[in-house]
Amino acid sequence: MRTPYRLPRQLKTGYRTMLNAAAAERNKEPILSVLRECVNTGRPLQALEISSGTGQHVTHFAQALRNIIWQPSEYDRQSLASIEAYRAHYQLHNVKPVIHLDASLPHQYWGGIQSESLDLVVNINMIHITPMACTEGLFRGAGAVLKPQGLLLTYGPYAVNGHIMPQSNVDFDYSLRQRNPEWGLRDISLLSSIAQRNGLFLEKMIDMPANNKCLLFRKESLV
Repeated sequence: MRTPYRLPRQLKTGYRTMLNAAAAERNKEPILSVLRECVNTGRPLQALEISSGTGQHVTHFAQALRNIIWQPSEYDRQSLASIEAYRAHYQLHNVKPVIHLDASLPHQYWGGIQSESLDLVVNINMIHITPMACTEGLFRGAGAVLKPQGLLLTYGPYAVNGHIMPQSNVDFDYSLRQRNPEWGLRDISLLSSIAQRNGLFLEKMIDMPANNKCLLFRKESLV
């Protein structure tokens, strides 16, 4: 059963506040397992996490995948501080300082990230709790900043061919739309269509715990 949406709790460390989201703690290892399977761990890579939330994911991934230089990003100001607190706590040399990023804006406003400079873009639990403009901006921006054959990984609950299953996801979708009519579970076919318009194609769909999925979108090569 899907647990209700909860605000992250706070962990005090020195003069900084590390937020702790229970969902991130539960899903960080399953998502890492997918990353291990789909990215090259034998050469240096550049990755951007869009909507890094508390910072739990990026620091967990960075500890396990040392060949990847991670760029965390976030829109929410409180979360920006939490991500920096996680960076300070773990002292990871492969995690850059967090940047403020509004996914709905063109990639030219994404903190100076250059076109075709990234191997990987990761986006966890954002699509269903933001307006559609953020989803469209995510795919448009990822299509621009990824190198040819680069990968966009999204994670969360989705509708499939117009259907939401199981009932806990139906209830979750209803609760999101009650809070904000612009939120809600997006259909994978819609996401695939948006992706294709931006040079990305849905390569793989992976079932995850708690009725979530990982979607892997590959940037098409020019040759």
